[in-house]
Amino acid sequence: MLSLKTILTGTAVSVSFASMALAQDGPYAPYAGTTLVINVPAHPHYNAMMKVLPAFTEETGIEVEVDQLQYLKMRERQTLELTKDEGDYDMIAYVVFSKADYVFADQLENLARFFMDPKLSDPAYDAEDLIDGYVANIGIAGGKKGYLPGATGSLFGIPFGSETSVLAYRKDIFEKHGIATPETYDQLLDAACKIPKVEPGMGGMASRAASGHQASHAFLLHLAPLGGRVFDDAWEPIINNDAGVAAANALKTIVDCGPEGSQTFGPAEAAAAFQQGQAAMFMDSIAFAAGFEDPSKSTVAGKVGYALHPEGVRRGSQTGGFGIAIPQNAQNKEAAFLLMQWLTSKKGDLMVAMAGGNPSRFSTYENAELNEKYPYSATFGEALKYADPDWRPIIPTWGKINADIGTTMSQVLTEGLDPQEALNGVAERARAIMDEAGYYTWQ
Repeated sequence: MLSLKTILTGTAVSVSFASMALAQDGPYAPYAGTTLVINVPAHPHYNAMMKVLPAFTEETGIEVEVDQLQYLKMRERQTLELTKDEGDYDMIAYVVFSKADYVFADQLENLARFFMDPKLSDPAYDAEDLIDGYVANIGIAGGKKGYLPGATGSLFGIPFGSETSVLAYRKDIFEKHGIATPETYDQLLDAACKIPKVEPGMGGMASRAASGHQASHAFLLHLAPLGGRVFDDAWEPIINNDAGVAAANALKTIVDCGPEGSQTFGPAEAAAAFQQGQAAMFMDSIAFAAGFEDPSKSTVAGKVGYALHPEGVRRGSQTGGFGIAIPQNAQNKEAAFLLMQWLTSKKGDLMVAMAGGNPSRFSTYENAELNEKYPYSATFGEALKYADPDWRPIIPTWGKINADIGTTMSQVLTEGLDPQEALNGVAERARAIMDEAGYYTWQ
């Protein structure tokens, strides 16, 4: 028997689940009756998680209270909570670019000791089944470059609500005009600017482009597949090389041929434009697919095809979204690990995915029941084979550099700033930021 209490305060949602069914023995018995407090974002994946949490409580006897916030407000709250001697949160969800800040500040538990504990670690967990690109991008810190796997790396979080990029396109429009599904960047850009000519009033592709983080994200989405990186292996900025300029020009072409108002779009506005038939393509996170296929919200439900992120000089779909971790100042760390492990187990991952969340495991994407309910899942699973965990550097200085890329790229899109000149400026300022942070100390 479950009771549900919901308290709304501004954008925050607090939910408490309680169960009368307490585990009497087994690994959960010592923690039955414990109440965990977790902090998660307002996001479709975590809405799906909320639907399966009662099953966790019923199986384990561990109660869960959820503090759900808009994800930027979530970061503000976590920044405050993680600095306390004793925090309010037993488990947090974090957006990927918070990983470096939290680990560098020694605010997250290294998960090794939990996985080494035979009383806590489920022998059937099968960590090798977790999507490796997500684990590298979301969970590991301290290895190669400080944020990728390597001999010195450790696991601080587990992907949960992670995302990659795919191309969504209007099958009916492409078929009507004999346009092939874009497999390369040349085909993508050709289609983006052909659509407005053959379908007056419809943009080619809806993309995020608003000044700041959104424009930076959109630029980086093209930088990796077109062969670029922000830095070389010695932390020298190379964002202004030929690949960088090609990525900036690709984004400008997409925005210029996009639907009206494209220059100010965030991801929600771009998705809404596609969902309402104002654009023929949308290339961004897989998290938007469920909305496209919901006929109560979408005018294009049933008309959308899904394809891999087109190939430039290499395959390279994005990795991002969220992971879950245990704060250093948590009060119920072992029970929190059991919840983390349960949610990301094969059973938990499939349950969340069937409720509308994003799988964290390859096996979930191969599940026949999931693919019958969400036919696009098979394409998403294929896209994850090309997920690039290094498409953007997750380092403590990234916030400043990301903001500069985004404001400068907006000038390219809206003021006609020359892409080469713009990226030269970004590279110069990025080097100064890295120098101040000590990245050239050993050179």
